[in-house]
Amino acid sequence: MLHQKFLNRFVIRQIIWTVVILYLAVTIGLVIFKGHNLLTLILPLILFFLAYTDAFQTKHTIRKNYPIIGRLRYILESVRPELRQYFFEGELDGKPFNRRERSIVYQRAKNEKQTVSFGMQDDPNRIGYEWASHSVYPKHISDFNFRTTIGNSSCKQPYSASIYNISAMSYGALSKKAITALNKGAQLGSFAHNTGEGGISDYHRSGGDLIWQIGTGYFGCRTKDGNFDGELFKEKTAYPEVKMIELKLSQGAKPGHGGLLPAEKNTIEVSKIRNVEPFTTVHSPSSHSAFSDANGLVHFIQKLRDLSEGKPIGFKICIGRKDEFIDIVEAMKTNNIYPDFITVDGAEGGTGAAPMEFIDYMGMALSDALVFVNKTLKEYGIRENIKIIAAGKVISAFDLAKNMASGADACYSARGMMFALGCIQALQCDSGHCPVGIATQDPLLYKGMDITDKSVRVATFHKNTMKAFGEFISACGFEKPTEIKPETFHKRIEHGKNLTFAEMYFSDKK
Repeated sequence: MLHQKFLNRFVIRQIIWTVVILYLAVTIGLVIFKGHNLLTLILPLILFFLAYTDAFQTKHTIRKNYPIIGRLRYILESVRPELRQYFFEGELDGKPFNRRERSIVYQRAKNEKQTVSFGMQDDPNRIGYEWASHSVYPKHISDFNFRTTIGNSSCKQPYSASIYNISAMSYGALSKKAITALNKGAQLGSFAHNTGEGGISDYHRSGGDLIWQIGTGYFGCRTKDGNFDGELFKEKTAYPEVKMIELKLSQGAKPGHGGLLPAEKNTIEVSKIRNVEPFTTVHSPSSHSAFSDANGLVHFIQKLRDLSEGKPIGFKICIGRKDEFIDIVEAMKTNNIYPDFITVDGAEGGTGAAPMEFIDYMGMALSDALVFVNKTLKEYGIRENIKIIAAGKVISAFDLAKNMASGADACYSARGMMFALGCIQALQCDSGHCPVGIATQDPLLYKGMDITDKSVRVATFHKNTMKAFGEFISACGFEKPTEIKPETFHKRIEHGKNLTFAEMYFSDKK
């Protein structure tokens, strides 16, 4: 059998060479003896060159064994996501977001038909299926502008935040037009826009409220040697659009992993935003230099609160070791210093690029993390001091309500807002070749993005999602997000057995 396969491969290679050489010879003969135009030689010469190149290169065995036609493998592989998405993908297929999830964002962003016809497409009997209990006495909700006030007794400038906001995405990861459209959309819809850890760019200051995220690189508030600069921080937090500050400890898609800004991407514009030397390689460490333990963290939070003149201060964390989070909570209580909010990022959160091991095998899922954080804060009697923001694949009203049943006060969305901008899930975020001009710095790719149109889509997506959320919780018998109870939500854990979220996560018997 192996001998036969070898012979087949050998024959195919020889056939390809024979066809190419005969084609070239016949074409040369036609030019010499029949007077054909020399341009007729272009195609056979190209084919001969490709065959020759494939046969004598050493990097790709498939091209060596199958000259020319072996290249089809790489061509097809490069368009595989698009082929799968447009021709073969079912409504509930596709990762990380299936077609139906993407479609509902597109429809709500464009203010188009937002209903599904004929019947249920999911399988209610599959293990893991989740659903909500409705009430025979639904409530009537007329105001869908759901908000929560973030800021405890130590906060001098509390912020009334929408329960649904734009998650952290830096300028550099996203194009200038994408950042501008998101911020203008936040302004139109009266919700907040998280800057990401890359600093506050001019594109972030397009009218929308900002949550300034500070990572381990302290971009926008760093000294020349990469440490925290309090004066620069104080200067930036004085911006009127900066409503809250979020200290990033870890990110769901790549917890415990630093970053690197290549010198070629560190342009004069980017370096100015990040307070670094232009055209130098800049590292984002995996940990903070301003503190190294739980006590240091809470005192740093107090320092940020003082420097910002009392604006809400919080931190973002993907839960890994539970004991480390408990240490932080104990440090809060011991020092009587409490952040105004904690952003819980699930392992299913997105990123432009990260190692596969971190994306798929690091960190706690959002549902488990939310429950753990909420229960821990309650056990220590400090939950009333701290609001919880949930992040990680939050695009629908069901996602919002489910997270609130598990302990969240508000939610972030990154990829949902990218879909509203026109993202097609091409999975090219780290290549610089995003086909719709969102995750790229190539002017040829983002120049086609109309900021006015896209900002309206972002705002419309938010508005329609809030309306859907209101209709959803009213059907469950609630008027306010704070009324949502964990016993309203259910999950099938095995065939013939379902548990409410209250039984799964909050039972004293566990």
